[in-house]
Amino acid sequence: MKIIVPMAGMGKRMRPHTHTTAKPLLPIAGKPIVQRLVEDLAAVAGEPVEEVAYVIHPSFGAAVEKDLLAIAAQVGAKGSIHYQEVALGTAHAILCAEKALSGRVIVAFADTLFRAQLKLDKDCDGVIWVNKVDDPRPFGVVKLDGSGIITEFVEKPQEFVSDLAIIGIYYFADGERLRMEMQYLIDNDIKEKGEYQLTNAMENMKRKGARFKAGAVDVWMDCGNKNAMVDTNTKVLGFLKDSKDLVSARLKSTNSVVIPPCFIGDDVTLVNSVVGPYVSIEKGSAVTNSVVRSSILRGGVRVQDAVIDNSMLGERAAVTGHALDLSLSDDSTIG
Repeated sequence: MKIIVPMAGMGKRMRPHTHTTAKPLLPIAGKPIVQRLVEDLAAVAGEPVEEVAYVIHPSFGAAVEKDLLAIAAQVGAKGSIHYQEVALGTAHAILCAEKALSGRVIVAFADTLFRAQLKLDKDCDGVIWVNKVDDPRPFGVVKLDGSGIITEFVEKPQEFVSDLAIIGIYYFADGERLRMEMQYLIDNDIKEKGEYQLTNAMENMKRKGARFKAGAVDVWMDCGNKNAMVDTNTKVLGFLKDSKDLVSARLKSTNSVVIPPCFIGDDVTLVNSVVGPYVSIEKGSAVTNSVVRSSILRGGVRVQDAVIDNSMLGERAAVTGHALDLSLSDDSTIG
């Protein structure tokens, strides 16, 4: 089994946080999004993961590549790095990792997390995981027959055809077959809405006899913007609430209360404060005379005399004397 993680997008909806950190490396409950994704996929793959292939933008840099290779190693797999310099669609992104497109393949885009017992059915050519949504227009969607077999893929329909949105996790029994269909789109310049779409490649495979099943997830968690990140952090902390290692033994707490579930990293200092529930605070941050709820505080943050709720504070940000809903970049100061 191989896992391909396309993650070359620049994360514009997550600015200002993505000015300094690639979006898939932003933390959820103390771990980067992409690490949680790869660990979850490895846990449900049903067989050893041979390779984790990441598709990134060249500007991410050597430090990011090193972190990604380490994540692959932690699940017992070889890591590989592939580059997508220009965003030309989902099929183009996956094809950038063409060397990994052989045998059984899971493709997972690194802006979504999930809770599910994924079943990689061996009696079909692939499984496409979907979730019901209120507004399907921003998504690729599928139509099904009575037995759960996909009868049609539609990319971002502006008229209603289905409310089953593709969440960005796919299993293909034959990676080489998928590679050939995506290459056909590129070679013949077949685009939809200006891009080379994976849904078009899958539709071509289906027309040639491939059978795709729809898979369901229990919980689908988006990481596309600040509010979605905070909400996903809340949900993941809820799933991990019984974990014994969420709060570091190196927490320095004076006259303070931590209301679980919270993630508290090493060398965090709390003074005369109430933190939680659903708060993640990374290494070396300090909270003084404050209340923090439902928020993500990156490393080295300073909060004093403030009430912080539904917020995301970048590394080394400082906030003094405010009651705010914030999305604050690294090294910013409010006070």
